[in-house]
Amino acid sequence: MDWKQRVTNLSRGGGSLVAIIALLVATYSVFMVLKDRGISNLYNGQQSSSCEFPAIYNFGDSNSDTGAVSAVFDPVFPPYGMTYFHKPSGRFSDGRLIIDFIAEKLGLPYLSAYVDSIGTNFRHGANFAASGATIQPADALMLNKTFNPLTLDVQLSQFEQFKRRSSDLYLEENSKSKDRLPRPEDYTRALYTFDIGQNDLHAGLTSMKEDEVIKYIPGIINVLSSTIEKLYQGGARTFWIHNTGPIGCLPFLVKNYPPAPENVDKIGCVDSYNKVAQEFNKQLKDRVSTLGTQLQESSLVYVDVYSVKYSLISEADKHGFTDPLGKCLRKDGSVLKACANPLEYISWDGVHHTEAANKWVASHIQDGAVSAPKIPLTEACRPVSGSHR
Repeated sequence: MDWKQRVTNLSRGGGSLVAIIALLVATYSVFMVLKDRGISNLYNGQQSSSCEFPAIYNFGDSNSDTGAVSAVFDPVFPPYGMTYFHKPSGRFSDGRLIIDFIAEKLGLPYLSAYVDSIGTNFRHGANFAASGATIQPADALMLNKTFNPLTLDVQLSQFEQFKRRSSDLYLEENSKSKDRLPRPEDYTRALYTFDIGQNDLHAGLTSMKEDEVIKYIPGIINVLSSTIEKLYQGGARTFWIHNTGPIGCLPFLVKNYPPAPENVDKIGCVDSYNKVAQEFNKQLKDRVSTLGTQLQESSLVYVDVYSVKYSLISEADKHGFTDPLGKCLRKDGSVLKACANPLEYISWDGVHHTEAANKWVASHIQDGAVSAPKIPLTEACRPVSGSHR
């Protein structure tokens, strides 16, 4: 039966064929009108409520390292990764990190570590974060050469090299790697995330007095600010910047550097350490606000992770967690052993959160309620004039 006979048969049903054709024509017309108006423009705030980021580029430390240190230095061993991946995944947790939940929220795959050469796919971004990394260069006096050499300046250098080389390779006519590389135009439309600074404070607090650490903070903020400016000059436009968490509540520091009774806050954290973190966060927020004014085509979002983490620790029972200043992972001789149920713990190993805690924190920062400006993650590409307060 040819197409003419099919039409004849359909027409016997009265005006149904005419109605169907009319509906198809109308639908197509609407589609074309929307297309012409730029409905697919990812940055047209008049047309879409979501930014639809094509990629994420992350800079940070172990709070967002998805495999850098494991690839470059020593791999992590079981029971790391036990909860979600069911094997070590290069993450310093029993499962997913906040950056993983950010990727999920944006509908993107988990980020591959830039330095991991096995099975990596960078089409939707890359992760430059490395456990132990600091904002300050590795030779900074405050660090005393005790932390990871993959510091923020190195991470920026790695990104710049990655961007240059991947773009060149992508544009080669017969490149076989295109499906694993970012499109050159995606660098401007991508989300740039930062979660770093904890190790800078850790280095200072374990080697000098709190007031001395505070004197270093302006210089640390300058380095982070300079990194953001360089990325902006290279085409980056949207930045999602986490402040540092309540370092005085880390079980590792509470246990190994026990405070005097008068230096313990109402939930058992080291009060003076948290005040240093708060000062760091105040200066970071002020600088992000300034950058938001100076970099006029940018959208910079400061995210108050500190308040969310402190709320979780101080109200652990309310949120289904136990022993907020304890940890799940313990050492039995030379063997690492996990607690029976990591879902009940906030801290995995005394420094890093469990997947359950990471998931809780991620769910409370994505709606913009603790951000400046108060816009959700999915709309972070839209600058809000004068709202960095």
